[in-house]
Amino acid sequence: MTPEEIKNKLALLPDLPGCYIMRNIDNEIIYIGKAKNLRNRVKSYFQQKHEGKTALLVADIDHFEFIVTKTDKEALILEISLIKQYQPKYNIKLKQGTMYPYLKITNEKDPQLVITSTVEKDGGIYFGPYPHVYAATETQQFIQKVYPLRKCAKNAKRACLYYSMGQCIGCCDHDISKEEYAAQINKISRFLNGEVKEIKQKLVEKMHSAAEKMDFELAAEYRDQIRYIEETVEKQTIMSRDFTNRDVFAYHLDKGWLSIQVFLLRQSTVIKREAALFPCYGTAEDELLSFIVQFYEQQNHILPKEILVPEGIDTALLAETLNTAVRVPKRGNKKSILDLATTNSELALTEKFMMIERSKHKTVGAIGELSEALGIDYIEMIEAFDHSNIQGTNPVSAMVVYRDGKPDRKLYRKFKIKTVEGSHEFATTQEVIRRRYTRLLREGARLPDLILMDGGKIQVRAAKEVLEDELGLDIPVAGMVKDNKHRTSSLLFNNELVELDPRSQAFHLVQRIQDEVHRFAITFHRQVRGKNSFSSQLDQIEGVGPKTRNKVLKQFKTLKKIRDADLEEFKKIGVPVKVAERIKENFTDK
Repeated sequence: MTPEEIKNKLALLPDLPGCYIMRNIDNEIIYIGKAKNLRNRVKSYFQQKHEGKTALLVADIDHFEFIVTKTDKEALILEISLIKQYQPKYNIKLKQGTMYPYLKITNEKDPQLVITSTVEKDGGIYFGPYPHVYAATETQQFIQKVYPLRKCAKNAKRACLYYSMGQCIGCCDHDISKEEYAAQINKISRFLNGEVKEIKQKLVEKMHSAAEKMDFELAAEYRDQIRYIEETVEKQTIMSRDFTNRDVFAYHLDKGWLSIQVFLLRQSTVIKREAALFPCYGTAEDELLSFIVQFYEQQNHILPKEILVPEGIDTALLAETLNTAVRVPKRGNKKSILDLATTNSELALTEKFMMIERSKHKTVGAIGELSEALGIDYIEMIEAFDHSNIQGTNPVSAMVVYRDGKPDRKLYRKFKIKTVEGSHEFATTQEVIRRRYTRLLREGARLPDLILMDGGKIQVRAAKEVLEDELGLDIPVAGMVKDNKHRTSSLLFNNELVELDPRSQAFHLVQRIQDEVHRFAITFHRQVRGKNSFSSQLDQIEGVGPKTRNKVLKQFKTLKKIRDADLEEFKKIGVPVKVAERIKENFTDK
């Protein structure tokens, strides 16, 4: 759309709630938002000055459309539905959270206590989430000993072993009434909500009794059960004065980034924390509102009895949408836990900015140091070469590319040496440099600012001869020199050793480049050597000529695939049955 067309369309926006959909020049949906007043909200994107992330979004918008809804709640639900359907690149995308385990009392005639990772609307009673499967399993096993439900198969015809051990309620032996199940489920619920005083006292009594009878093994078992209750079920840090399950959402916005922290409180304790960092393209309050609704869209997050949020969030809309209590605490323990979540969100964002700054120092800063050490202009692109062979066999070379101090793996290249036999560093270097830069000149492609050779004088001189004498190129070439322990020590540049401070970022950058190009060359050499070995073994089998060998190599590629293939597969590619039998026999024996 032209600016005039956008202006005309903005004038048509109604003062009503709804969703707006931003599209780029390719008509792709790039952002979806909701608004109480579509006119005011959408106009703000085009009539206000923006910075950072929002400026990037606005620059990418070509045209927009909108959908009017009756209420703000309908707009929020529609927004989440559209985001889920189209996954726009500028919207918050929640990763599938860790599948925290829950304990579930099933909704059936003879209910069970089971561990599950998904929460469904199936009438079951859910408890959790638990920190990990071990905690859930230990809790389940403990409850089955103290407050057993059904543990045997559903259609058991006689009393099971668990009933004999006191770990099954006995529906396999006799009918259990609804009232008895209800009483047992009530005990389990109270226990999992932190009311453990009674059962803990009984265990203490049993432990002392077992110790008096000199049954120390049983006493130790009771002791471990008491310790387990203290560590996993009994409240540890009081975050509130009740046992209400609640989730706490807080945020911090800075430099166009939104940091969100979620605390899941169970049994008055923070049992889990989730954190998220996103670029923020709308208001922080609207982004958090969208995040919360999406959070509960995931299967593994059940709604608590209460949600705590900071000021500025539309609590009425959120409560109506989720059908649960939403509050903004003003004082007391609830305010303290919200403040704690806010502090964590701020720290998480500060840490991200520090990591960005550190990464910048590690890459861009390292390039600056290296440029200064070599006395050349800023080095944006570096190409580094290394050769690999074993006693002159299967010689190869490899090249890695670094842009602004970071590897650009799409530009890595591999070279099979064609004109050199045996181990000849000078000739190998000249072939590779000639092939690489003749091609770049022919294609008019970008040339590097610095070439690094994994070696000393021989490789540097060979490279410069080709570049300067044959191709007329003036590209700086330096050799990455290693010490007697095969570690990076210095650079050979303009026939002089340039010592780099081992503590400097430039030194570590050269070290990373040297390690990376060496790894890349060695890996390629192993692949070539393995393939050539495979090929030579085929040549030694009676009846296998060049054509058959190439067919087999192309079809199967590995020894394992040959061993696993049946004769019919060989027949399909034109290999006679007897020859196929000899091939399989040869490689199966080996």
